[in-house]
Amino acid sequence: MRYGRSAVVTVVAGMLALAACGGSDEDNSGTGTGPDKPRIKLVLNGGLGDKSFFDSAYAGLKRAQKDLGYDLKVVELGSDRTKWQPGFEDAASADDYDILAAGTFEVTDYIGELAPRFPDKKFWVFDAPVDYSGKSGACSDKCENVYSVTFKQNEGGYLAGFLAEKLVAAKALKGTGSLNKVGVMGGVKTPLIEDFVVGFKAGFTAAGGKNSDVLVQYVGGDKPFSDPARGKEISTSMYGQGAALVWPVAGLSGLGTFESAVAAKRYTFGVDSDQYRTLTDQAQKDTVVTSILKNVGTALYKAAQADQQDSLKYGAVDTLGLAEDAVGYVNDDHFKELVPEKIRTEVQKAADKVRSGSVTVPSAV
Repeated sequence: MRYGRSAVVTVVAGMLALAACGGSDEDNSGTGTGPDKPRIKLVLNGGLGDKSFFDSAYAGLKRAQKDLGYDLKVVELGSDRTKWQPGFEDAASADDYDILAAGTFEVTDYIGELAPRFPDKKFWVFDAPVDYSGKSGACSDKCENVYSVTFKQNEGGYLAGFLAEKLVAAKALKGTGSLNKVGVMGGVKTPLIEDFVVGFKAGFTAAGGKNSDVLVQYVGGDKPFSDPARGKEISTSMYGQGAALVWPVAGLSGLGTFESAVAAKRYTFGVDSDQYRTLTDQAQKDTVVTSILKNVGTALYKAAQADQQDSLKYGAVDTLGLAEDAVGYVNDDHFKELVPEKIRTEVQKAADKVRSGSVTVPSAV
């Protein structure tokens, strides 16, 4: 991952260049077009601009466009779920791509149904696998043209919980000396989001904390990952209950947490991307102690490299965690300003134990 500041990141640095993302239906700049250039179509069940998950995916494919010569088109389906299935139908039916990439657990059934109908195309699914067994009704003809990549977000959650407990126990965050609670705000209660929560609680208790001091709430509703107003409301409630910091695991809804943290004069953790870097409001940036990274963009860039070399394993799932540098946390100058050296060392040792396998983090998936 590339950082504007002199960052030292616990994941592979330089692999992900996050762009300041607006939103557009397509993006073919940088490489030109041509019949020999592989064409990737990124179809989002949402939109760019979340400064987190989708922006990370986009940035990784932009790098593939720049470095590897891919053409890239982006289709944003928005937050209206009724438009997702027909949107994926239209995207898959068009003959303007060689690889269709899509992510989140909410789209795997769409891809599982579409991929067998287009055997000459390739499909990449990130963050959740298609059902290769066909038991769900999807992939009934197998999905031999689908590559799935998932992440051990429970391991990232473990580090977040471990760090959170160390910070509140040491009264290390300015203005939070009397507080011992922390919060996790999920988008919706599903196994994948619960994996963050389970990991967080495991890390929190491993560091000496109590489960009862971890507040958990979900955005829910029709747009759980794109409702900043609801995210702000929930985060404000958590701060009101005595949370020193809140970790939003809710996509665009999490932007409301940063607003709430400024008003409450409290702290946050970012998620998926380095949100100290992607946020534009300085007051909101200053609430971010660190970000727990899920390197979606890195994984997609590596998939693009492997596909060019005919070594990408279709019909199978890659599961990546700390050992593969696919998850981690930002350990930069801002982090060092806020977190005492003793705690930084303890967190690094906790990460090393997970990476080596000497600590196994519980999982909800």
